Amino acid sequence: MKLLVGLGNPGDKYAGTRHNIGFMVADRVAERHRVAIKKKGYQGVYGVGRAAGEETTILLPQTYMNRSGASVNAAFKSLGLTPGDLIVIYDDLDLPLGRIRVRPDGGHGGHNGMRDIIAIAGFKDFLRIKVGIGRPERGDVTGHVLGRFTSDEKILLPQVLDLAADAAEVLLTDGPLEAMNRFNNCNLLDSL
Repeated sequence: MKLLVGLGNPGDKYAGTRHNIGFMVADRVAERHRVAIKKKGYQGVYGVGRAAGEETTILLPQTYMNRSGASVNAAFKSLGLTPGDLIVIYDDLDLPLGRIRVRPDGGHGGHNGMRDIIAIAGFKDFLRIKVGIGRPERGDVTGHVLGRFTSDEKILLPQVLDLAADAAEVLLTDGPLEAMNRFNNCNLLDSL
């Protein structure tokens, strides 16, 4: 069993914002593999099914981003997993839109959702997919993160979601080394 977590904030107010790109990617994986995310539990909504041939629970925490650890830890413990069975997908300000980065472990990098997961779970050696949302050239970082994608960004967004979902599938089937080799140097902006 694998636990694939997309990070974001619940509610219509945050739907479609940059901070919710983790939700969007997890939804894309669920759609591809016909995993219905309809069950309520683990302080989130989730679905269970086969994703890329692996029995997988796909979880969207409903605790707000900064409190994601409670939801992730509840599912992780209930499912009896090891850290290598956990994949977390989230937004990254330091990567431009069109780039993703797969990592087998690491710190929180200033991301409050990741900070909370690491603090509550008590370990940081779990798989992660960072999805670039870019950093604003100037101005309010919080406004940028919680803002909606621009019309130009919306053109690229489906390809970004597909790329990150592809990376999640490779993590599930072939592991982190293969996923890092295939996706860490991809830049969708190069193909435009």
